[in-house]
Amino acid sequence: MALLSATFFQFITEQFKQTTPLEWVAVVAGFACIYLAAKESIWNWPISIISVVAYGFLFFREAMYGDMILQIYFLFTAFYGWYFWFKKKVENDKPITRLSKKGQIKVMISIPILSLFLGWFMDKYTNSTVPYADGFCTSISFVAQLLLTRKILENWLLWIFANICYVPLFIYKHLNLSAVLYLVLIYIAFNGYLDWRKTYREQIN
Repeated sequence: MALLSATFFQFITEQFKQTTPLEWVAVVAGFACIYLAAKESIWNWPISIISVVAYGFLFFREAMYGDMILQIYFLFTAFYGWYFWFKKKVENDKPITRLSKKGQIKVMISIPILSLFLGWFMDKYTNSTVPYADGFCTSISFVAQLLLTRKILENWLLWIFANICYVPLFIYKHLNLSAVLYLVLIYIAFNGYLDWRKTYREQIN
């Protein structure tokens, strides 16, 4: 048992040694921005800009083009979310809302359609080795980020699902530190959902 534990520890150590400075920056900033978002801190947005820029270069290097494009989208939504949350703060109005039935249907339809389109596009026009997996994760994240900027509660449920899907994808691409981060982010997103749901219930009572 002791030998097995030592071997596993050595394996983890070797994997982390292979982690580039770029991935460290992306991971640390990504962890910080999601934690701050769960706490409804407006500072999650400027920190997320650091993370998405680093991840954009990282995904380009790994030929994960769907996720690279997603970082460009994240960059624009970071500025928008920063503005939207700041405006609500100035107005002393920071309501958390929920998806309507119509909104839920739009989410359930848009994710598979966007996934298939992105997967097909990357499979046909890029050298991606994981076109459909990349497209699927990208699509979930795309919708989740949009809901987050508008402070819609269900964004956390989508982030939980997206993070679960990203873990094996990152392991496959040898982005081991990112895989560990996303395991932690599953927990943070779950707690973010619970915290936001509590705040939402307090708002309507």
